[in-house]
Amino acid sequence: MSATGRATGRARPRPAHRRAAQAGQRAFIVFGGTADQPWLRLLRPGYRHCFAAIADASGWTVLDPLSGRLVMARLDLSPAFDLPGFYRRAGFAVAGPFAPGPARWRLLPPLSPFTCVALCRAVLGADAPFALTPWGLFRKLAGHRKNVLIIRLTPQDQNLVARGLGHD
Repeated sequence: MSATGRATGRARPRPAHRRAAQAGQRAFIVFGGTADQPWLRLLRPGYRHCFAAIADASGWTVLDPLSGRLVMARLDLSPAFDLPGFYRRAGFAVAGPFAPGPARWRLLPPLSPFTCVALCRAVLGADAPFALTPWGLFRKLAGHRKNVLIIRLTPQDQNLVARGLGHD
């Protein structure tokens, strides 16, 4: 086996990846969305977009690939804040927690377009299931995990959440 670990098809973890593992990062994949672009109407309602929320000892980071740009935000929240629960109460489907995996060694660069699913798969690492759509990724993650909860809110609850008055 070479020093880079190519004989096994896995690269040796880089220092940044080792720090991420030691920091106890947990990744949650959040699914939802409405059709704000015409071509999104082809996707399953409620599963037209996905993004990643990553927790570590310092707090929460959200990676949200929007049409034409990537939004990365470090939220001003306590590490103890239940961000996945907040998203669930807001009507999103949440899968996780997952430990971000190591990078995948490739002979060639990926030939797929940069989509929300591609970003979420990159966060999950080399062991991420193959999927092309948010619904496909959700199905594969839900099939492997029992920690998936979907809550459908009533119109009254949606109004409370929109005003920030959701009840627990």
